[in-house]
Amino acid sequence: MGMIANLLRVTPTELETYLNDSTLLEERIYSPHAERDFNLKDLDKSWDAIIFLLTGQNIQNADHPLVQVLFSGQIVDEGQDLGYGPGHYLTPKQVKELNSQILTFTTEELQQRYNPEKMIEIDVYPSVWDAESFEYVDFYFKRLQQFYAEADKNGQAIITFLS
Repeated sequence: MGMIANLLRVTPTELETYLNDSTLLEERIYSPHAERDFNLKDLDKSWDAIIFLLTGQNIQNADHPLVQVLFSGQIVDEGQDLGYGPGHYLTPKQVKELNSQILTFTTEELQQRYNPEKMIEIDVYPSVWDAESFEYVDFYFKRLQQFYAEADKNGQAIITFLS
């Protein structure tokens, strides 16, 4: 199946609730009704390629502020495993800052940054990149941009996790 990146928009109150009791977050994202939660979206396996397009590096080596769009380093609960580790979160203020940066990226700019040979060389997950894979990554990057724009517009926080 593989590692899938997930994004969850939450109100500041919901974020505070999950920070105080992370089991409630787990119940929400793994509930039988989660597929109908319009605040929960996935980026499939494109997440490391998105990191590459934003930073030129893979997640293991990325030392760039834009890594925070998926991996903020602010952990909901260190002891919680949501599939492949704990969830990360961003406050509404941080969402606004990151949104202003990622909304400027165009498909043309991403196409110029896309380099499947380098992605395979530096082991960008899942290491199956070729010229035709760009449309896949671009689709999910646009989903990421839309997700951030919506969260920013609504003053929401974002929780990210791999499952």
